Amino acid sequence: MAGPSTAERGERQQESSGPPLVRGLRRPGLRVIVILAALVVLLGGGGTWVLYGSNWLRVRHVSVSGTLVLTPAEVRDAAAVPVGAPMISVDTEGIEARLRRKLPRIDTVDVVRSWPQGIGLKVTERTPVLLVRKGGNFVEVDDEGVRFATVSQAPKGVPALELSVSRTGSGVASFRRFGADRLVREAVRVAGELPAAVAGDTRTVQVRSYDDISLELADGRTVAWGSGENGPAKARALTALMKAAPRVRHFDVSVPTAPASSGS
Repeated sequence: MAGPSTAERGERQQESSGPPLVRGLRRPGLRVIVILAALVVLLGGGGTWVLYGSNWLRVRHVSVSGTLVLTPAEVRDAAAVPVGAPMISVDTEGIEARLRRKLPRIDTVDVVRSWPQGIGLKVTERTPVLLVRKGGNFVEVDDEGVRFATVSQAPKGVPALELSVSRTGSGVASFRRFGADRLVREAVRVAGELPAAVAGDTRTVQVRSYDDISLELADGRTVAWGSGENGPAKARALTALMKAAPRVRHFDVSVPTAPASSGS
């Protein structure tokens, strides 16, 4: 059998000559892999520059939505969003925590990136269900019992809390057992479960003991609510009583299965 020709031997010598990398790159498959790897490196570096170094993806404006009592300017100031910083570097969780700490009126806030240059602050404010008098001011309390703001004027439609626990008998026993804070939470619980029509007409929520909570309505009518337990059932019973006897002056739903009314 004839051996390789002179030309074939020359080609083999050429393929086996030179440094290993050069010899390898003469193989088509390896050349493709090296080219692809180089492209990945280049694109990765370019992407990092676009996210962190480009002026195109930097914070230029901050929008605020959902405010009722707070102003957008107050929210922006408290958020302290780093305008001019790369969008990707903005600490959204840190901004949320800062807003809740500086503005207790905020219940929840969602900080979102609005690419390419905006940060959105979506705010939900706490809603007061009770007011606690403090000197000449009022402390707003939400349905979770959180005292979140002190205001000089009482918001319309929000009842005031009157804690008038007796220092004798069941009143003092209730106070010793539950404490003022628990009694306030029970009042908040009652206020949060009132029928909408009654809640807007309630002037005062009076607490004498844990199981002796009553309401005074704007027109002078009164409601004996009892404890904060079975709130939904008491709300339904009160709604039915008021429809059946609109001229009655006093309602008792402390036992919702046996509601009563009196006076005219």
